[in-house]
Amino acid sequence: MLPYAATLFLSAFLLFGVQPLAGKYSLPWFGGTSAVWTTCMLFFQAMLLGGYAYSYATTRWLTPKRQARVHLGLLGLTVAVLLGRAVVLGSPVAPGPEWRPAADGISTWRLLAMLAATLGLPFFTLSTSAPLLQSWFSRAKPGVSPYRLYALSNTGSLLALLAYPLLAEPWLSRGTQAWAWGLGFLLFAAGSAVCARGMLRLQPAAAPAVEEKKPEAGTEESEDESPGVLRTLGWLGLSSLASVLLTATTNQMSQDVSAGPFVWVLPLALYLLTFIIAFEREALYSRTGTALLLLGSVYGVARITYEGPHVPLPVQVLVYCLTLFSGALLCNGELYRLRPAPRHLGAFYLWGSVGGFVGTAIVNLVAPNVLHTYLEFPLSLSACCLLAAMLLLRRADDESIPRAAVRFAPALGLLLVSVGVHLADADTRRPLDSWRGFFGVVQVGQNKKPDHENHAYLLRHGVIIHGVQYTQGDRRLKPTAYYTPDSGLGLAMQEQRRLRQVAGKAPGLNIGVLGLGIGTTAALAQPEDTLRFYEINPQVIELAEGKGNYFTFLKDTKAKYSIHEGDARILLEQELAKGQPQGFDVLAVDVFSSDSIPVHLLTEEAVAIYRQHLAPGGVIALHISNVHLDLLPIPLAHAHNLGMHLTRVHTKGNDEGESEDNTWVLLAPDRDFSRGETFLAESDERVKRLAYDITPPTRWTDDLSSLLPVIRTTDEPDRSGIRVEAAEKPAPVAAPAVP
Repeated sequence: MLPYAATLFLSAFLLFGVQPLAGKYSLPWFGGTSAVWTTCMLFFQAMLLGGYAYSYATTRWLTPKRQARVHLGLLGLTVAVLLGRAVVLGSPVAPGPEWRPAADGISTWRLLAMLAATLGLPFFTLSTSAPLLQSWFSRAKPGVSPYRLYALSNTGSLLALLAYPLLAEPWLSRGTQAWAWGLGFLLFAAGSAVCARGMLRLQPAAAPAVEEKKPEAGTEESEDESPGVLRTLGWLGLSSLASVLLTATTNQMSQDVSAGPFVWVLPLALYLLTFIIAFEREALYSRTGTALLLLGSVYGVARITYEGPHVPLPVQVLVYCLTLFSGALLCNGELYRLRPAPRHLGAFYLWGSVGGFVGTAIVNLVAPNVLHTYLEFPLSLSACCLLAAMLLLRRADDESIPRAAVRFAPALGLLLVSVGVHLADADTRRPLDSWRGFFGVVQVGQNKKPDHENHAYLLRHGVIIHGVQYTQGDRRLKPTAYYTPDSGLGLAMQEQRRLRQVAGKAPGLNIGVLGLGIGTTAALAQPEDTLRFYEINPQVIELAEGKGNYFTFLKDTKAKYSIHEGDARILLEQELAKGQPQGFDVLAVDVFSSDSIPVHLLTEEAVAIYRQHLAPGGVIALHISNVHLDLLPIPLAHAHNLGMHLTRVHTKGNDEGESEDNTWVLLAPDRDFSRGETFLAESDERVKRLAYDITPPTRWTDDLSSLLPVIRTTDEPDRSGIRVEAAEKPAPVAAPAVP
């Protein structure tokens, strides 16, 4: 049993361990949004479906010896491809630079093609292992239950998911992870070859056909009885609903923190855990208990939706996780109750895999084209609530009405909360317009009625307001939200103007902006200035340029401006490659998607690229306001490692709503930039010059980054090793002595 157990455990560990690694390679090239992970999940589900179909076909139509020969050929081909990639490209699974899209060439199909070319064959081979090796084990050991191997396989999958954000991501670079995974695959291939060799040596008498097995305990149908169309549709529907709920919940969680393995693996691990519970033993799944847990958790989702994104992160994570867990357990528990006799388990697993693929495809391919918001999340919750209510309302033939009536109250509660979650979503949004694309959901709203003196249009990306413009009188031209004159960005621009005036230079700043929003930065500009915007989302560009006549900052500005569509980092790299550094006096980086951080735009390598685009004396302004993440240690580490100087500027919002609480950090090559007169007029609490006295404990690079160290856990984050520098005005330079 040992070769089968070790091989199945390792295959499951590798299967789920490579998924977050693939996402980590894909994020920097494909926009850094949650759509990257849902596309990856679509690919993984498709490969899993292909692997299950392969196993089903080979065990159904080939003899054991032919199965072994075919599978040895597949293993040999896969190992040869991985070794070839390792020799030619320097990594067994990392995508080559040829797959990096152009700045405006990001798409779902290109990402799927990249995954297929780099991971398709090894992932497919791993996907065949669970059903195929269990089938071989049943033939080799006819008196031993193969379901212990199924439990061991699930354990390996769960351990891989938990180990990635806690052990692999914080400590191992992507390249090291890829090589470790490649070596693990060689061990898996060797174990599979040992199992296949056993099949080649197996004597026919020792290999009873699957049809001779007795019905599994808990099933009453005979071996020859077909599951039928209705039961097959039940398998498909339940597995699809669970998959939709998984993908939609992951999308929802990714909006508020960051799209990355740390956020992805928890929902996937809980989803897998529901399989372990439901399929381990029927007694572990309680229909009534699961329905009650679902009722409470969906109510919690409705409350979070009403109260907005400022609900503490631990509370949000707990509620979303309980909702996913209860909904997926309901689906998988009912799926197990519909299991067929052992003879039809191949078809059962195959249709379950089809459902997983269909559910992921609904969220990734169908929903973006038919829905204007992430409506699949509340819809999937409602579907789970309705399913639970219907199950609770069913009464067995031998059950008394009073006994069944006990379940009617929670069933009614489920029906009500299924409606309430939609009402909460509608009440908090009420958009005037809404658009959905690969880079998320963009909505336009308003704060008052159009004739009110304080009426303003709002741009909301996901759950966070990204821009505000008033519509009445002179306030229409006033900079708002995070871009007011007293914000970090506003102060940096004012100081650069003062320095140009002191030096006797012509007025006019060259300003770069990563993240267009509604173009509010243009309200800070003067007629002599030049603005160069970089924006990845075409919907945002259209709105800023006047679509719907909501926002007019760009239309009203007297400054020169240009907009460059695509991933900002790729565009900036291309400009450097062409010998075209932009020479920015101020480069503003405000690149949130909802409240999510695209990590690849905040790594050390990214900041080094920004620095090359600065004019002499130029400054980088990073917007690091975030509800759930304390991002200050990241730019502090960049300043320490790149020889720059950091100033943090914190601005509180006003009661009129014209500005929001915001924090900017200014990275300048010149130590004295923030000691100029513009900054000395500010309080020490608002403007702080910070530096590390020690080696930075947290560092983000392209190869190594993790959200775990920057999650807010207390009101007073750890600031050990950070020095607050004095704010004195720099001493004047002495005139040279006359000989």
